[in-house]
Amino acid sequence: MAVPQISAARIPNWFLRFLAWRERHIKENTFLVILALFVGLFAGFAAMLLKWLIHTIGGLLIHWGGDPSLGINFAYLLAPAIGIVLVVLYVKYVVKDNISHGVTQVLWAISQNKSRLKQHNMYTSVIASSVTIGFGGSVGAEGPIVYTGAAIGSNLGSLFRLSPRILMILVGCGAAAGIAGIFKAPIAGMLFTIEVLMLDMTSVTIMPLLIASITGATIAYIYTGYNFEFFYVQSNDFHISSVPFAVLLGVLCGFVSLYFTNVMNMMEGFFGRFKERPWIRTLVGCLVLTSLIFLFPPLYGEGYDSINSLLNGDVSAIMQYSPFAGDSNQVIYIILFIAAIILFKAFATSSTNGAGGVGGTFAPSLYVGCLTGFLFAFIANQFGVPIDSKNFALIGMAGVMSGVMHAPLMAIFLTAELTGGYSLFLPLLIVSAISYFTIKFFKPYSIYATRLARKGELITHHKDKTVLTLLKVNNVIERDFKSVTPHMTLKEMVDVISKSSRNLFPVLDEDGKLLGIVLLDEIRNIMFRPDLYRKMTVSTFMSIPPAKIDVADSMEKVMKTFDKTGAWNLPVVEGTKYVGFVSKSKIFNSYRRVLRHYCED
Repeated sequence: MAVPQISAARIPNWFLRFLAWRERHIKENTFLVILALFVGLFAGFAAMLLKWLIHTIGGLLIHWGGDPSLGINFAYLLAPAIGIVLVVLYVKYVVKDNISHGVTQVLWAISQNKSRLKQHNMYTSVIASSVTIGFGGSVGAEGPIVYTGAAIGSNLGSLFRLSPRILMILVGCGAAAGIAGIFKAPIAGMLFTIEVLMLDMTSVTIMPLLIASITGATIAYIYTGYNFEFFYVQSNDFHISSVPFAVLLGVLCGFVSLYFTNVMNMMEGFFGRFKERPWIRTLVGCLVLTSLIFLFPPLYGEGYDSINSLLNGDVSAIMQYSPFAGDSNQVIYIILFIAAIILFKAFATSSTNGAGGVGGTFAPSLYVGCLTGFLFAFIANQFGVPIDSKNFALIGMAGVMSGVMHAPLMAIFLTAELTGGYSLFLPLLIVSAISYFTIKFFKPYSIYATRLARKGELITHHKDKTVLTLLKVNNVIERDFKSVTPHMTLKEMVDVISKSSRNLFPVLDEDGKLLGIVLLDEIRNIMFRPDLYRKMTVSTFMSIPPAKIDVADSMEKVMKTFDKTGAWNLPVVEGTKYVGFVSKSKIFNSYRRVLRHYCED
């Protein structure tokens, strides 16, 4: 995934002079703080633009096609499919690049591409996601704004020729500012970068992340006011007697998170079967999505209206106009209807993205969490348990988000900042923590990180694993070994030894295939015996290496191979052909260099 770079010929002289002046007078860490402010500004404006586009497109649809709250409107039901088709055409013929899975793409850039993102990522996700969501796609805007903010940070840092370590922090700053701007949640924005993007909280990273998050949130407050994203008024206090029910809700949210994650992964695999037939994939995804919206209208769009309704105790608002809604005053209809939406939201979200739409899973996880908490309390109330359904709807949002994102702290603060529900901090802590530990038994990584973790391409807070992820086999291969053939005589072997500074020699056939190795120590007792020079050939004293390293292996696998064999040098092959050798000493030297470069405070 190469990033287009600005050639030196196109850079103005005054800018080159500024870069030279900056290097002399402003330390890199100081300049990082200054850039974090600008990243926060740009990402905050991008978040406001995205929200405005979504609301504008949605408003125009209501104006032209009729308000869906007035009843089932078939033109309105077709809108999500139309939006997805427009996005597919835009991505295929204008962008010509994959812009889905925004958060996963950012994780990949951090882990595998030296934190470099393409320039078009600063705006293409905003356009694609605004059309997807504005037309009613069942996804959220938060993944795309993370991608956009991260790209802003990456490209701004690249413009000023900063090191990959600083680029990584600026990518995190852009992501944090995007979350802070879209939700008006600066603390959650910073915690998202630490928990989901897995940047370490150090003396170098904390201040830029804070500045970027606060700046992004400030832009949002200036343009949209100081009101919370969701309108919530707490009617009843949370009593200590409700703690056991908060614990049960935490376990339930963990399993709902597991279900949501598994369905998303399963559907991704399903749509992956149509990779060679993209229009069939789009057709199937649109049919699934529109069918689900017809049966369950609350699945349309982000679902924020439904969240607002449940946070204010109004369940009837989300049950209207579905053929399966029944009588909204009957308990069984309410339970079955809400349970069905919880079950089918993951299918609606994955179908939107699988068909070619662009959106994230933040809003869907909040939505499912709100429904889960409300349903839990509603059922408990039917059995005479006096717990407040509004309070549990709110803390359920944090529970499912914590499990899906593997980010309990972010879920706690995001829910509190979205609703103003700071008085519910204790149950938020309980539910988020228990949900996280529940899903951890089954899923070690978040919905975003699983794809990269399977390939061994994920950077984590574990510094050893982080450095091993950043190291590549290609970068530590030593190629200055003299090769020999199996038919060479001992005399010819001695001649090769005399011209080499190594004590190890690969044995290759005429096609370059590795047949074995010759260790100098193993032939030292015969190499000074002239009587054997013509009698012995390399094939008689060569040995088989204890293991081979493939050039595509991860460095973690390479180190496990070294530990298992106890070898100090191992041959590297590509398929069966010899490439070179990897030594422990070379890996250790590279390890120390990368550790100092990326992990210094």
